Amino acid sequence: MATNVNELAATAQALVAPAKGILAADESTGTIAKRLESINVENTEANRRDYREMLFRADGAGDYVSGVILFDETLRQAGADETPMVNILTERGMTPGIKVDTGAKPLAGADGELVTEGLDGLRERLAEYWAIGAKFAKWRGVITIGESIPSTYCIDVNAHALARYAALCQEVGLVPIVEPEVLMEGGHTIEQAEAVTEATLKAVFAELAAQNVALEGMLLKPNMVVTGYDRSDRAAAAEVAERTVDVFQRTVPANMPGIVFLSGGQNDEDAIVNLQAIAERGTAVKAPWQLSYSYGRGLQGAPLAAWGGKVGNVSTAQEAFLERCRLTSAARSGVYSRN
Repeated sequence: MATNVNELAATAQALVAPAKGILAADESTGTIAKRLESINVENTEANRRDYREMLFRADGAGDYVSGVILFDETLRQAGADETPMVNILTERGMTPGIKVDTGAKPLAGADGELVTEGLDGLRERLAEYWAIGAKFAKWRGVITIGESIPSTYCIDVNAHALARYAALCQEVGLVPIVEPEVLMEGGHTIEQAEAVTEATLKAVFAELAAQNVALEGMLLKPNMVVTGYDRSDRAAAAEVAERTVDVFQRTVPANMPGIVFLSGGQNDEDAIVNLQAIAERGTAVKAPWQLSYSYGRGLQGAPLAAWGGKVGNVSTAQEAFLERCRLTSAARSGVYSRN
């Protein structure tokens, strides 16, 4: 391996430093178009830059945000004053990261299932991202729960791709965030979500071991174990926390530094309340890993609405962003209160 594992481990540990988590600002051009459309803002490069720069420059964001996952365009951009986005982040104590997969596509021979693409040419892209200033990367695999799915085939091919990506990241000195997301959408029970999450994590860590990925130099970005969104009999936060942490105890080696949860489309309140319960559960069972967050919509929904594309709203939007960061940090630390 070209890079010292100790360096990878130090970066991974910094990303899950106490009271801090990761901002996922890696929406593709198509996805952020939907976000901007919701506030009647045109999807132009300048508007995308202004929105993201507004978040990155919020005073004090580095107190709660350890790193930011960027889209390819954003990593290469400069702010309105020509300061590179990478510098804007690092000057504020936030580590730049990069999304490197090219999206989930239908899996051949598996109706209704997906496989994530982007391995072709990845080694060269990773070297370029490192040269620009990225210190970590992210790849998302997608596992759908439905009638007779997921198949073992789907879980295995996504686990294999995640491990190949992770090995290539470590080769060039980037910390890989491994994201095997069991989707929360659907009518499945929490018991089904737990079983599929466990099967997925077992496959992922088997592949990581087979491909010689140094676990101390990576992070896991999983789903929480929740009831499918289409059901009305949703499990409470305490049960979500118990099932989620218990699955990790059965599947995740202790030498991996941290677990950074995705919000998975949960509303703002659920994303915080469930994270708080997970933090409490982790403390109760003396979990060996840091339990943190890597939220996109969970941190961005409020500031996006407050901004509305208007320069005069920037300070208000930044305060809304900081408030979401403060609350999520408190939940990650187990000290969030609704009062």
